Amino acid sequence: MSRRGQLPAGWATDMSDEYEWAPLRLPPEVTRLSASTRLSIEAEYRGWELTLVRLYTDGSRRVLLRRKKSRLDSPMPDQSEL
Repeated sequence: MSRRGQLPAGWATDMSDEYEWAPLRLPPEVTRLSASTRLSIEAEYRGWELTLVRLYTDGSRRVLLRRKKSRLDSPMPDQSEL
């Protein structure tokens, strides 16, 4: 599974800053069962949820995963602000 990629047209409109977003491209040789297993692992152990899926005529899939941003990911405030 490719981890980085461009978002297909129309997918960027509903992207909230509350979430991390991960676009994936699944090549045509990845079976539906294999894709389902891989995405389940991402959901179970890394907290991702499936947002969108597109199946293309060549058999490839584009998937958009999201998860809530954690406090650890947000920038730390300056000490002067505390």
